[in-house]
Amino acid sequence: MVTRSRSRGPGAGPRGGGEEAAQLRRGEAAAEGKKSHSPAKRQRKTQKLSVAYEVSDHEKGEGAKPPGTPGWEPLAWRQQLLNIRTMRSEKDAPVDQLGAEHCYDPSAPPKVRRYQVLLSLMLSSQTKDQVTAGAMQRLRARGLTVDSILQTDDSTLGTLIYPVGFWRSKVKYIKQTSAILQQRYGGDIPATVAELVALPGVGPKMAHLAMAVAWGAVSGIAVDTHVHRIANRLGWTKTATKSPEKTRAALEAWLPRELWSEINGLLVGFGQQTCLPVHPRCQDCLNRGLCPAARSLCGP
Repeated sequence: MVTRSRSRGPGAGPRGGGEEAAQLRRGEAAAEGKKSHSPAKRQRKTQKLSVAYEVSDHEKGEGAKPPGTPGWEPLAWRQQLLNIRTMRSEKDAPVDQLGAEHCYDPSAPPKVRRYQVLLSLMLSSQTKDQVTAGAMQRLRARGLTVDSILQTDDSTLGTLIYPVGFWRSKVKYIKQTSAILQQRYGGDIPATVAELVALPGVGPKMAHLAMAVAWGAVSGIAVDTHVHRIANRLGWTKTATKSPEKTRAALEAWLPRELWSEINGLLVGFGQQTCLPVHPRCQDCLNRGLCPAARSLCGP
């Protein structure tokens, strides 16, 4: 669900920022230079991630501040949000037809559907929705389950998912994660953010989207490059943020929790159609007069 630069062939992944992209680059480099090393024996370097976890009412305590209760909040954010909803009312962006909630087989058993959701999210990192959807169609045509993936050799799996970004790293991560799901979760996926981000190749954005799409639970705001870029342009962070995870924390500090579930799809589509990374279409944007970045991006 995130955009990337066009792949230049096997091994030539897109450029991008964020912890997920950095993890993929490290994996890609390891795959390039590896001679006879078994991925199953590698120990992943522990990453310190600030992720939103579900907290019970008892754990919060009576005097605790509920998530999303604002102290600071951006000026005019409600009107900006209404304008974006208006601009997105047709729901005709790539994410609306090709996002994770559209990539799984609705006729499959629930456990298989959840696995397919997670796989589509793993493939989507640094990859356009159209490319992810194509890879998922090829995988599903062969019967996409934990067992079928584990029985597929790496070369075949790579051919099936190419040209997703960092496809070599994703082959390794998909195999490792599938083995863990089979061994520890009976072929299902974890039902908490903490367990999801512990899986190889799964970052915070993927975990929060998996919770929403696979489990129907709002665990936090899923922030990709679109959400990160647009939140900063609109002034939705108190100070400029340098990574999607910092943007997530900044948004969750003030945005009412009942709005968390719609923000990813809303802003991703807005970023695909209007608030582009380069040459944004400010002249078509209803927020042009409300956007702090509009003057510097598109002129008066």
